[in-house]
Parts: sequence; structure tokens; C-alpha cells
Amino acid sequence: MSLLSSLLDRWRGTAAKSDPRLLPESQLAGPMPWVIAIMISLTVVAAASGLALRNAARAASADLEGGVTVQIVTAAPAERLRQSDAVLAALRTAPDVADVRQVAQEELNTLVEPWLGTRPGDDVEALPIPALIDVRLNGAATAARIAHLRALVVRAAPSARVDAQAGWLAPVFAAIGTLQWLAGGLIALLAAATIAAVLLASRNALGNHRETIEVVHMLGGTDRQIARVFQRSMAFDAAAGGLAGLLLGIVTIAVLSRQFAGLGSGMVGGAVLLWQDWIAIAAIPLAGVALAVITARLTVLAALRRML
Repeated sequence: MSLLSSLLDRWRGTAAKSDPRLLPESQLAGPMPWVIAIMISLTVVAAASGLALRNAARAASADLEGGVTVQIVTAAPAERLRQSDAVLAALRTAPDVADVRQVAQEELNTLVEPWLGTRPGDDVEALPIPALIDVRLNGAATAARIAHLRALVVRAAPSARVDAQAGWLAPVFAAIGTLQWLAGGLIALLAAATIAAVLLASRNALGNHRETIEVVHMLGGTDRQIARVFQRSMAFDAAAGGLAGLLLGIVTIAVLSRQFAGLGSGMVGGAVLLWQDWIAIAAIPLAGVALAVITARLTVLAALRRML
């Protein structure tokens, strides 16, 4: 039996009416496990959001990397059709073009219907809707390739516009990047809050059992033996809180995923978590336990050195 255990047993025999244990609170009796559970659950949600946003941006960027849209902007339907056919013929012979397709009029009507507020029987085709041609390049849609395609298209259709599809979503990608940085900052703040909570709890426990610790010192107990008692208790509390926080975070992720899946957006559909993302999420409670144990140990050792 260790020196500290012998001291605690002796303390129980001499003070039966008082609680003699160095850390008298049983597991889950104090606030620390619940504080850690809240921190871990918020960290899990923040990490999952950041990873899902990263995956959505990567999927959208890959889909749009070689995409180019050609718009035939003219009000006359016959002229619009003639220019579309001429542009299609020119693009099919271009060396950098892997695939070219004209967007059907029915698809265009479906796209503009929610914005125009049309009703059954309205003549949508009478509106001067530009003809759209979807172009896929062999590689990335660089500025040089866009300029070459524009020069090729303008010969057949002077009113045509050539745009890289990725350019349309540049503000969206910038916003996603900002949200990812925000998620990372939130995770850092939660880690700092966890460290602060563990530090305060460890100092409070030391203050409550200062007399016991002094007796242990007089009987030859070392600082590391005393710190081991605190860090073991903190490890149990952090493990229980981490598991509860992970389960709560996963439930929150499932609810949010179901809500966003109902939007039916293509970019939102790419915001999924891969198997390696789930491994990273599952490691968050382990990191929380390690952080709490290390903080408790360093705090206790530093405080004990000042007590001597």
C-alpha cells in the first residue's frame, strides 16, 4: 500500500465523522464532468461543421474546375437559335473542349419560374431568356483558356458571354473559408476554456485539502504522488464528460444533417463527413482527456512547489 493510501486510511480512523478523502467528491458529483461534456459537445459540432464545409468546398471546386458557361444574349428567338448552333459547332472542334452541351429550354424555364412567379399557362418562352451552353474543358478553366474560348465564340456569336463557372461561386468559397477559420477559432477558445476550468477546479481542490497535503508532505509523500491522485480523479471526470459530450455532439450533427439535407441544394449535398473525418471527431474526447490530465498535473505540481 502506498504512503498516501496509508495516510488516508489513518485519517479515516481518526476522523470518522468527517470526509477524510483527499478528493471527496465521487465521480459525476461535481460540476467538472458536466463542464467538460459541454465543451466537448461544442467542439465536436464545431469540428464537424468545419470539416463538412471543407468537403463541400472541395466537391464544388472539383465539379466547377473545368466548367465554362456560354450565354447567348439576344432578344430575337430565331437569332438566338442560330447563334447557339454556330457556337456549338465551333466549340465541338476546339482542342481544349472535352464536352459541350446546350441547356434545354425546359431546364431554363424551370430555373426562372420561381423568380418570375409564373403560373400555369404563362408563356415563359416569350421572355428573352439567354441560351446557355455548358462547356467542359480538359483541364482547369484558366484565364488563358477562357480568353481563347471567348475569341472563338465571339466570331460565331458577337453577343455571347463566356464565364468560368468557378468564378460565380468565388464569394461563396470565400465565405466558406471564413466559416472554417471561425470554426477553428471556436475550437481554440473551447480548448482554452477547458484549460481554465480544469485549472480552477484543481486549485479549488488543493485549497480545500491543504491540511491533508501538508500532513502527507511531513510523512514523506512526494509532489508527484499527490499530483497523481488529482490527475487520476480528473481523468475519470474528463473521460465521463468526454463520452457524454461526444454522444451529444453526434446527436446534434445528425439533427443538423437531416435539416440541411431537406434543402435539396447541390453544394449542401457535398457537405458530408468522410470516414477520416469521423476518426478525427472520435479523437476529440481523447484529446480533451489528455488536455485535462496534463493541465491538472501541471497546476497541482506548480501549486505544491509554492506550498513548500
